[in-house]
Amino acid sequence: MKFKNAKIKNFRRFTDLTVQGIPETARLIMLAGPNGCGKSSFFDALYTWYKWHSGKDRSWDTEYHLKTASPYQENWKNNVAVEFHDSEPNEKKKIFYARSAYRNDPDFRLHQLQRTGNPLDKMPVSRMIDNDAAVNRNYQELASKGLEDLYEHGEASTTFEEYRKESIGDVQGALQRLFLDLELNSLGNPLKEGTFRFTKGASKGFLFKNLSGGEKAAFDLILDLVVARRDYDNTVFCIDEPESHLNTRLQAELLSVLYDLIPESCQLMLATHSIGMMRRARDIENKKPGSVVFLDFEDRDFDQSQVIEPMIPNRVFWKRAYGVALGDLAALVAPNRVVICEGQPKAGRLSGNHSHDARCYDTIFETEFPETRFMSMGNDREIIGDKRGLAEALLSLIDGLEVVRLIDRDDRSEQEISDANRQGVRVLSRRNLESYLFDDEVLRALAESKGQEGKAADLLAEKRRILAARTDDPADDLKPASGCIYNACKSVLSLTQVGNNTKAFMRDTLAPLLKPGMQIYEKLKCDIFGAQTGS
Repeated sequence: MKFKNAKIKNFRRFTDLTVQGIPETARLIMLAGPNGCGKSSFFDALYTWYKWHSGKDRSWDTEYHLKTASPYQENWKNNVAVEFHDSEPNEKKKIFYARSAYRNDPDFRLHQLQRTGNPLDKMPVSRMIDNDAAVNRNYQELASKGLEDLYEHGEASTTFEEYRKESIGDVQGALQRLFLDLELNSLGNPLKEGTFRFTKGASKGFLFKNLSGGEKAAFDLILDLVVARRDYDNTVFCIDEPESHLNTRLQAELLSVLYDLIPESCQLMLATHSIGMMRRARDIENKKPGSVVFLDFEDRDFDQSQVIEPMIPNRVFWKRAYGVALGDLAALVAPNRVVICEGQPKAGRLSGNHSHDARCYDTIFETEFPETRFMSMGNDREIIGDKRGLAEALLSLIDGLEVVRLIDRDDRSEQEISDANRQGVRVLSRRNLESYLFDDEVLRALAESKGQEGKAADLLAEKRRILAARTDDPADDLKPASGCIYNACKSVLSLTQVGNNTKAFMRDTLAPLLKPGMQIYEKLKCDIFGAQTGS
């Protein structure tokens, strides 16, 4: 099946939407745009049409499906119309196959093997907000189909072991395109706590539950397509956010794997934020013109009538796509180095202190390191583990870029610092950023910058008094005392309009005072950039 157009009215996100102009040659359709722009709602509309049209599941939730309630709009016939390039097959149950963005199957053990029935009769999810746990279901499908074939065809059948190797082989070839050290080698015993088993490095019999989140996510989608395509061979496959849990490099390759797995008579439709996937889709289109379509859902007022047609990705499209995927990074102009540091990243609803550390560092080093950009990206654990995949994404997108990960020292031992360094993470030699910005040398520079050099000694004495009074805090931790020191600066030096709170004061007043030649500047510079540095 090849999707052609759809008309959607008063359905979820849309008042009156027309998606049209999809060429018959398109095997891959990419839905682009930020969260909340309507991509999943579009999938819901297609899937609702499919459920009613095929008679597979005619559930209808007025609160969920309708944009505005109306007694005259009670089912899909009034809300969604879909047209294809092909004639609809006699078996309408195979027209669509959908996977939601909420795919979570962390562990399973099969304790009872039973017939699975006709896959075309199943309805894994009813809405695109439902959790779509497919690994257990597909294991049951593989195991039961092998036994059914063995008993129904007797000697004419392949042995169960041969069937199992054939089934595993289809999945394994695709999986190893992503993970070279991961080999699917067994279904275990389906009659006794059956589960998928792998070889990973030196580990044999590695259980499915022990795979990483990214390995599970990729395995789930690959396994599902291998199993589903046997019956869904004239189908539009819709997958919402296939990139979940995968770094950018793997996202791109996963798209190629999924594209290669679908039968020639089928079509793959993806809703994604992934730059890696969209770039790979562009590469596929360049090699096979007409095979890929981009639909841009961004900047649409769906309270009004809208028409979406295929578009050729241009500079504006890619700028918006990078903005969705990478946030602040989209505004960078080919930096030579990016330093990922602690702090609240710039995303969603922001406080005035978002990206605090990064903004301080940018100010401090803007003169000597103009081609370095700092980005706040969560807490120390997120940075050490690159849990947001930012370092991987940056390295894959910008050739020759140096990416530095930086964390506070806090209360780390020398061994913990050594361990972090071995993982490529740099650690401040002082406890935190406050220990540099409220250093005596900086406070003397503050007094001098305000023409009150004579009061510098009084300010430093007040700082020492504040720290001495905080007997419960470590002597080198200035963060808990920073608010009191900030107030002392304003009081002793009679300052006004230097920042409405401590963090604003640090960013706007103290950070510009750290300059090359100061001992504290050189110390911080060495901590971040190392002894050998360059702009």
